[in-house]
Amino acid sequence: MNTVQDNLLNIKNEIEKIAKECGRDPNTIQLIAVSKTKPVEQIMEAINAGQLAFGENYVQEGIEKIQYFEKNMPNNDLIWHFIGPLQSNKSKLVAEHFDWMHTIDRFKIAQRLSDQRPNHMAKLNVLIQVNISQEASKSGVKPEEVTDLVKQIVALPNLNLRGLMAIPEIENDYDKQLKVFIKMQQLLHSLQKNYPFMDTLSMGMSGDMPAAINAGSTMVRIGTAIFGARQYL
Repeated sequence: MNTVQDNLLNIKNEIEKIAKECGRDPNTIQLIAVSKTKPVEQIMEAINAGQLAFGENYVQEGIEKIQYFEKNMPNNDLIWHFIGPLQSNKSKLVAEHFDWMHTIDRFKIAQRLSDQRPNHMAKLNVLIQVNISQEASKSGVKPEEVTDLVKQIVALPNLNLRGLMAIPEIENDYDKQLKVFIKMQQLLHSLQKNYPFMDTLSMGMSGDMPAAINAGSTMVRIGTAIFGARQYL
């Protein structure tokens, strides 16, 4: 059975291979290890293998891990990404503890995060979640509404708008995956004309990473392929 270290090495090698095949620099693609539901022991294995960026879906669970490593690894270089849906009543917790927030889909959440970000912390890096597949059950802004939300967010003093994030409809066909991801790439490119500081496309998971990288993803979010399947008690 592969260790977390083995799995991380395999994923990084795969990212490098895909990037080179499509003429990209592998260093422009950041791996976010999705550590939701995983114990701190497994996260420590990943840290020991050189992984520093982690993604959490649940606010309370994520904060417990952040605080664990602050206590047991003071002055660590870990970067914590909140990648789950966020209720407005929990925005303060994300504002106070996380480095990145991937799932902004309305101005109310952005405004709360900016208001609640402590002054001693760096600006919170944020991404707008786009419902690129137009799924009724999925969070995210409609593509045609993104520009208006960008205009509102860039005016907030404690947020650093970095780009866009998407979780497309599950699709096994590579060409169909690529088509959707290219829409995201085109959307970011259109925004960069007026907002050149937007440099991030968070898209691609275990099942669609090759297509995402081909379409310009700068952050892939990988969980199961690193830590193994979720264990239900």
